[in-house]
Amino acid sequence: MQAFVTGADRRRALRAELDLGPKRAGVLIKLTEGPMTLREIAETADVDPPAATIAVNQFQRRGLVRRDPHPDDNRRKLVHLADAGLQAAETARRILTAPPPVLAVLDADDLAALTRIFTRLNSTPQPAPTGPEGS
Repeated sequence: MQAFVTGADRRRALRAELDLGPKRAGVLIKLTEGPMTLREIAETADVDPPAATIAVNQFQRRGLVRRDPHPDDNRRKLVHLADAGLQAAETARRILTAPPPVLAVLDADDLAALTRIFTRLNSTPQPAPTGPEGS
């Protein structure tokens, strides 16, 4: 099971096709929903504001985003996806959501069994942590 899960790591594909890691790809995907402030980007990526600024600067240099004045506060900027950013976000979404190729070799009965197992696992409440961390 561990080999299957780790073998489906999408980081290599994101790096190879987009030269992005998962967090930055996630920011581009989130920007498809609409423009965001740098603070919102930092929160989305779970990074501090300076790291968000560095990421947006890199996106901007690559032509993936543009910054425009915020309509309510000229001290802030809104980050919008450029056309190239929208294409990159679509590629990232495809990479991150595509099922592992090995699933294509399973027959319908095996896929149904796997679906039942994952449905059960996803609906089972997770036990509370035990030991020193759970205290």
